[in-house]
Amino acid sequence: MSTKRFLLGLVSGLSVAAAAMAGTYVYLKQSQRKTANIKGYLDLIPDLTPEQRAEVQEIRRVFLPKVELLRRSMRAQRAKLADMLFDETVPRSELDAVVEQIIQHQADLEHGVIEHILEEQEILTPRQRKRFHDIIVAQFASGGVGVHDLRRNSDPRL
Repeated sequence: MSTKRFLLGLVSGLSVAAAAMAGTYVYLKQSQRKTANIKGYLDLIPDLTPEQRAEVQEIRRVFLPKVELLRRSMRAQRAKLADMLFDETVPRSELDAVVEQIIQHQADLEHGVIEHILEEQEILTPRQRKRFHDIIVAQFASGGVGVHDLRRNSDPRL
């Protein structure tokens, strides 16, 4: 009798553990998928109307390619700088010139993101603007440009 209870308990315990693991797996997959779909700050505001979402898509259609060009150029300049740093024949003035190009790209990215935020802000209701403000403050607290920051995102679409 006790062997049957033991086996029943064991099977029950394993079933509960398997169900918990499956639930955790599904939850984590959904969370990962939601994070992967974030392309901008307004993706963090759930109550956009279909019209607002359409406007956001149009704004992004113009903005995201510009950001991608800046990121590609920055990555290329950083790779060039890394190579130059270990080439003893490269004059300091050439290093400084590449650094200046990287700094200019960073400034262009910052300016572009600010213009983008101002453009997106115009389509929001007052309540959504408050939420947008909170998101921007939280994103910028890291010292970069939030979801558009090259250092925080390896996804070239962002």
